[in-house]
Amino acid sequence: MDIRALRYFVELVKCQSFTRAADALFVTQPTISKMVKQLEEELGMPLILREGRSFRLTDAGRVTYERGLDVLSAMHQLKNELTDLSGLSRGELVVGLPPMVGVAFFAPVVSHYRRLYPQIELKMVEDGALAIENRIKSGELEIGVAVLPVDSQLFEHYSVVRDPLCLVAAAGSRWHGLSLVRLSDIADQPLVLYPDDFTLSRRVADAFRELGKTPNIVGRSAHWDFIVELVGANLGVTLLPRSIVARLDSALYDVIPLYDHKLYWHLGLIWQRGGYLSHAARAWLALTRERLGGQG
Repeated sequence: MDIRALRYFVELVKCQSFTRAADALFVTQPTISKMVKQLEEELGMPLILREGRSFRLTDAGRVTYERGLDVLSAMHQLKNELTDLSGLSRGELVVGLPPMVGVAFFAPVVSHYRRLYPQIELKMVEDGALAIENRIKSGELEIGVAVLPVDSQLFEHYSVVRDPLCLVAAAGSRWHGLSLVRLSDIADQPLVLYPDDFTLSRRVADAFRELGKTPNIVGRSAHWDFIVELVGANLGVTLLPRSIVARLDSALYDVIPLYDHKLYWHLGLIWQRGGYLSHAARAWLALTRERLGGQG
């Protein structure tokens, strides 16, 4: 079986779009179609049913996708184990990072890692914490940062930071000068938040539900700097971790700690429980412990 064709098919199913799969793989849409057709011919049965611009999986397609994930994960692990025979003299490490995490914590870790291990090709993949969990579970990533807690039966973790959330509003807001604010105080305010598939966004939504409220979301972005620009333009208010708001200009924004013991930004490095962790990934974990501390 052509592993490349299998990888293209799996990416197509993940993306649910020929266009997005082509973008993710840096190839053309006809290439994706050709590879899927090649895989179908090799297996002797159709894997997808095209319906206009969309498609759905056949029974054979669903089985091939599930087993394909296992095959690609095994190939990734094989590559890591073979690379590990040379220690840290060569290889690749791909680390998953949620967008807000890199700027707040990991820039010095990346820089120091590159100085210590110049022969290791270090790649950063930005995605939401839930997506990073899924990529690690499928074997696509070895290690990444997620919002804790995670499923302890699936993942091991190392806690990096536990940060409270803060309300951020344009300067001169009604909350100016307050030492604390409760979630109920902003329950009816327009909110600018992160994408709804981000773990922290879901936890904010859960906290609103406990109040019997539906958050009034007026905008979303995966990038904290764009979020605060929208807040500064008086589109709404937002909730951001303390480590992020420490970077804001106090002349432009009111920042008030949120009084809610359930809402915080608890980050940790995670990897598959019982899975193989390469020398490169273990070195990243050790360097994170050294540079960022944490609670294990």
